[in-house]
Amino acid sequence: MDNVLIVVEDLDAAKAFFAELGMELEGETTVEGPWAERVVGLDDVRADIAMMKTPDGHGRVELSRFHRPAAVRIGPENAPSNALGIRRIMFAVDDIDDVVARLCRNHGAELVGEIAQYEDIYRLCFLRGPEGIIIGLAEQLS
Repeated sequence: MDNVLIVVEDLDAAKAFFAELGMELEGETTVEGPWAERVVGLDDVRADIAMMKTPDGHGRVELSRFHRPAAVRIGPENAPSNALGIRRIMFAVDDIDDVVARLCRNHGAELVGEIAQYEDIYRLCFLRGPEGIIIGLAEQLS
């Protein structure tokens, strides 16, 4: 996998949220013109892109804000965890309590359910961040 795309309205808030998870801004650019239109299948495209990479450099999240055409919201902003489509991206963390506290305090994230333990293997949770994005956190116990 090269990256996962998340379309957002507030690019700065999304970048800050993923940076809090330990992701690094790899680069930013604006895309537009015929080649971009052909790739995404839209006319008159202009979008800002920020590429965030995981600390190990093996995974990326592409954050994109469309100026033209305007982004379209499909379904409710805060869709439940069982809505069809991509529902979350899971991140491995060393201290789930610390990460949850920082994301909630600094970025207004909210727990979707609660922090739960799966056997003696993981502590897990889902959080809703900016733009209604759901992420998962997994702290390995063993």
